[in-house]
Amino acid sequence: MYVIIVGGGKVGTHLAHLLSSGGARIRLLEERRERILALRRELPEETIAFGSGTDPRMLERAGVREADVVAAVTGADEINLVVAGLARSEFKVPRVIARVNHPKNLWMFTAKMGVDVALNQADILAHLIAEEMSVGEMMTLLKLRKGEYSLVEEKVHPQSEVAGQAIVQIALPAESVIAAVIRRGKLLVPRGGLVLQPGDEVLAVVHGAEIPRLSALLGPARIAR
Repeated sequence: MYVIIVGGGKVGTHLAHLLSSGGARIRLLEERRERILALRRELPEETIAFGSGTDPRMLERAGVREADVVAAVTGADEINLVVAGLARSEFKVPRVIARVNHPKNLWMFTAKMGVDVALNQADILAHLIAEEMSVGEMMTLLKLRKGEYSLVEEKVHPQSEVAGQAIVQIALPAESVIAAVIRRGKLLVPRGGLVLQPGDEVLAVVHGAEIPRLSALLGPARIAR
């Protein structure tokens, strides 16, 4: 995989290290000369290019026509949008990822602007904090299909209606599947005969619209009135 990273700040540098260690070929573009000097102490010199990612000629020299992914991760939303637009409309890059620095600008980071995935750091951090504060409730571990589905985790409540039931007996929401069960630190394969016990950590893939129903199943049973 060949990835072009535009922006040599902390995010871009960390991403370059991460991808390189995973075997990807990278090229990091940075237009601040003082930052180039620092990058040369952290990354192989052949992976670094001095220039602006908003310059089509610079992208050409970086091999954008062969790139599998372009990641625009500068600290300026306007630059990231321009890079995304060029990568998609001019060079037909298959996958374009853009960093959103200011949440108010998120509405602009759309497929029409060339962005496949918009990473809104403030929103991600806020949700992680909120989820950590919500002890005992469902936690979203990963968003899939641009947020349409989620990998979630929740413990089986002692008063849950599914506690003591085999998976095959549970009427799961239509667009959900149990991916794994963790019991006392041991991962269990969720075959139909596996009986859920209070305190089991259930990992499931579920459509966003079905999350409340799945949470209600695993949580305390509602008392009929």
